[in-house]
Amino acid sequence: MRQAMRAGATENDVWAALHAGNIRRGGEWIETRLLSSGPRTNPWYQECGPRVLRDGDLVALDTDLIGVYGMCVDVSRTWICGDVEPTAEQKHLYRIAHEHITTNAKMVKPGVKFTELTRNGHRLPESCRAQRYRVMFHGVGLCDEYPCIRYPEDLDSYGYEGELQAGMILCVEAYVGEVGGKDGVKLENQLLVTDTGYELLTHYPFEESFLHD
Repeated sequence: MRQAMRAGATENDVWAALHAGNIRRGGEWIETRLLSSGPRTNPWYQECGPRVLRDGDLVALDTDLIGVYGMCVDVSRTWICGDVEPTAEQKHLYRIAHEHITTNAKMVKPGVKFTELTRNGHRLPESCRAQRYRVMFHGVGLCDEYPCIRYPEDLDSYGYEGELQAGMILCVEAYVGEVGGKDGVKLENQLLVTDTGYELLTHYPFEESFLHD
C-alpha cells in the first residue's frame, strides 16, 4: 500500500493494493472501504473513491481485513503522501491520537472493568470529542466482536459491565479531527490480553516524521 500511495494515484488504487496483498497471502475478504485522503480524512467514515492523491495529503485507513483462517486483522494508520514534511497541525493531530492509544493500552490487564477503562482512559481535547470514534476499545476475532468499551460521553447510553480476561483480543483506537478541520488522523493497534498485561500484536510502525520535530 505504501508503494501504491503516490501523487496521481487514486484512493481506490491504494485500497486495491490491500485487497491484492490479502488474497496473495491466502486471506479472504475486507469488510469495509475505509480509506480517505486529504480533506476527506475529516470527518471519519468516508469510503475510498476516485479522488486523486496529492503530495502533502494525509491518507488514513482502517484495514477491517479478514485474513488467513478467517481471522480479523483490524489496524488503522495515517500516512502522508509524498516525500514531504507533515504540517504542524498534522503533527499535532497525530500526536494526540498516538498518545491516546498508547496511554489507553497501558491499562489493559486481566480483571480491569470496562467502566474503569472508560473512566480512567486518556481524554481527548475538548475540540476533538465531538468527532470521537465510536469506541475506545473493541474485541476482535473473526470480525469486530464483544466487548465495545465506550467513551465517557457514551457510557450511560451504550456502556455495560464486564471485565477483561486473559486471551481476549482487543483493538485500541482513536480518531482525532476537529469539526470543520482540514485533516483527521486514525490510529489503531491490536492487543492480546495476557495473564499479566498485554502483548502488542500490531507490528507496523508509527510515522516517525509525525512524532518528532
